[in-house]
Amino acid sequence: MKSAIKIENVWKKYDMGKAEPLVVLKGIDLEINEGEFVAITGPSGSGKSTMVNIVGALDRPSHGEVYLKGKCISEMKEATLTYMRGKMIGFVFQQFNLIPTLTAVENVMLPMEMVDISEDIAKGRAKKLLEVLGLGDRLDHKPNELSGGQQQRVAIARALANDPEVILADEPTGNLDSTTGKFVMDFLGELNEKGKTIILITHDLNLVRYAKRVVYLKDGKIIKEAK
Repeated sequence: MKSAIKIENVWKKYDMGKAEPLVVLKGIDLEINEGEFVAITGPSGSGKSTMVNIVGALDRPSHGEVYLKGKCISEMKEATLTYMRGKMIGFVFQQFNLIPTLTAVENVMLPMEMVDISEDIAKGRAKKLLEVLGLGDRLDHKPNELSGGQQQRVAIARALANDPEVILADEPTGNLDSTTGKFVMDFLGELNEKGKTIILITHDLNLVRYAKRVVYLKDGKIIKEAK
């Protein structure tokens, strides 16, 4: 198996001024291979939110290394990292993070614009993705004209816009009813069956069953893994 994301002895500390630094991650070692469905779980305060940023290469560690497809991010310029992350990783967040002034199609087009895909191609792909997710009649609706479930489906379409190898889903059902939440998780499972690497960050043990490997965090450390 080829490695998609690898983390070696990663520590993350936050400067608290005159107080002692806040140490959130402590010596994390984790390798996620291409095609895996991995859940990272733990109680509040375990370091899950920081793990989202580290695993998704949204933040650099205080110590240790993060590798995307074997390439060390600490050796990359910010522009290079942004481009590689945009091509390789699609993000799905609990809060949807849609731009309120843009339509569903325009929100899905955004990641493609960042990697220089032409507007015509981006628009066509955005429409197709939204249709696949059952939003063919909501293309020109803005987020405030959509239900929570519809907004999350737009967010999933946006995550898939650049056909990334990895989908990083951070509490993707947190603001959804149970029926829509099941749709989202089943869809992530289908993506995994088609070869996508899925990384699920959640405190909800009911969602963990979708994963093929579970990583348990506590107090900033990995305390166990299970398959």
